[in-house]
Amino acid sequence: MTKKLPVLLVAEPGLEPTYAQPGDAGADLRAAVDAVIPAMGRLTVRTGVSIALPDGYVGLVHPRSGLSAKHGITVLNSPGTVDAGYRGEIAVTLYNSSNEDFPVTRGDRIAQLVIQAIEIADFIAVETLPGSHRGSAGFGSTGTK
Repeated sequence: MTKKLPVLLVAEPGLEPTYAQPGDAGADLRAAVDAVIPAMGRLTVRTGVSIALPDGYVGLVHPRSGLSAKHGITVLNSPGTVDAGYRGEIAVTLYNSSNEDFPVTRGDRIAQLVIQAIEIADFIAVETLPGSHRGSAGFGSTGTK
């Protein structure tokens, strides 16, 4: 079942986040400016969108799979976090992993915004942590196959 969450927004005309297909988790964010993402470089691109999320929710800015697979363009700090209290314009730092500059035109879909409910942790200091099956095994501990 799909739940509709009221999210207030201010957006430049034509740049409102939109879902491409019914049931999509991510709403497309568009570039508000023409820009060029340099080869092997990064650029922060304005979206022309500001939102007001209700407390208890977060906006997560994810890469678009087509841009990543076809052009090597990804969201550098993926996923980017839009906190409920943030009221500024959403901007997306894009990274170009290819050897060619990548042009962006105003209105191009550059990322997707996923809205999620969150839990706020109540951090409790203790002397030791309870054991677990994994323990402290970290990076690479499960192998590659």
